[in-house]
Amino acid sequence: MARLLTLLLAALMIVSAPGRAMAVEVRAAVLRIDYPRLLPISRYDLKAPDLGFAGAMLADEDNNTTGSFLGNTYDTTTVAVPPEEADAALEAILADGRRLIVVMAEREDLLRLTRRAGEEGALVLNATAPDTVLRNGACRSNLLHIAPSDQMTTDAVAQFAIWKKWDRWFLISGSNPADLSLAESYRRSANKFGARIVEERTIEDTGGARRTDTGHALVQRQLPLDTQGASRHDVVIAADATDYFARYLSYNLWDPRPVMGSGGLRPVTFHGAHEAWGATQYHTRFEELTRRYVQPEDYNVWLALRVIGEAVTRASTADPMEIKAYVLSDKFELAAFKGQKVTFRNWNGQLRQPILLYDGMITVSVSPQDGFLHQVSSLDTLGLDRPESQCTAFN
Repeated sequence: MARLLTLLLAALMIVSAPGRAMAVEVRAAVLRIDYPRLLPISRYDLKAPDLGFAGAMLADEDNNTTGSFLGNTYDTTTVAVPPEEADAALEAILADGRRLIVVMAEREDLLRLTRRAGEEGALVLNATAPDTVLRNGACRSNLLHIAPSDQMTTDAVAQFAIWKKWDRWFLISGSNPADLSLAESYRRSANKFGARIVEERTIEDTGGARRTDTGHALVQRQLPLDTQGASRHDVVIAADATDYFARYLSYNLWDPRPVMGSGGLRPVTFHGAHEAWGATQYHTRFEELTRRYVQPEDYNVWLALRVIGEAVTRASTADPMEIKAYVLSDKFELAAFKGQKVTFRNWNGQLRQPILLYDGMITVSVSPQDGFLHQVSSLDTLGLDRPESQCTAFN
């Protein structure tokens, strides 16, 4: 009821504003590329068939609730394809006249699809790719980032570790390219906030199944040996972007220490137990709609489409480049159930947002942490700040 009254008041204020434009029809798309993956370590991490698309359903409901008072309508199509069909799927979306496209894809596919979409004047919103380079040297003028970068999430972990005075780190990384990239991001975060990496080790990914009937017994014997004899440290930082060892670290270390990063305390955009700042009503609506708990990917897609909805409401346009100009301006802000309104960095298209630190059950903390100050926004202490950015596409 409180949410409905808030929406009604907001709609009345907008309708009563002078010079209200004609109704807008908003046709968007969510394109998800389904890559072949090994099973995750935990069954709790199995991906739902409607991952991301459930967030789109809720966003359309929210956008249409407000839109109904203004005459605006929102229609979002969802498409899931294997990598080899991604280009054809994008062509079909463009042929259908949709120029606002949320993409769930890895870096190289995202860049290729963004380039093609740009040829048709389309705006792409990145919902999942975390690569920092996409916000840096590989940025694109028609690509906005809803998903936080690796640098944002590793900075969020680093700030909490420093706040706890855990400044001696034992960094354990995987051997895959994504793991090594994440480990490098943790090194930058350590240097940025004054932590010291006292030792580094790599756990080789030998392939094969990640869950077996005797897996826990083998892990219980092997991991303590793999972590034995490390230099004195306060915390273990895990860089395991491909999910094959970090979940096993807690309770299996030689020296008992907290684990953060890809295991233990993890940085996420959202999770199903987060209740602060009105999030409970978000979960209630999401769970009624989907009969499951929200995943970060669902939230990211919901947020992407809510960015579009807010821009359409305020700027009275569905033109992709006009939406982009509005969301990058000082006029744009959006409530996101995180304690403060989110905005975009106009130098690289990244959405500023708090990062939740989640232990698998509750929100333990939220970064940016108290005491980490910035001349513009404390959110800019997470990720690439303007002086660090090599992105020129938004100049």
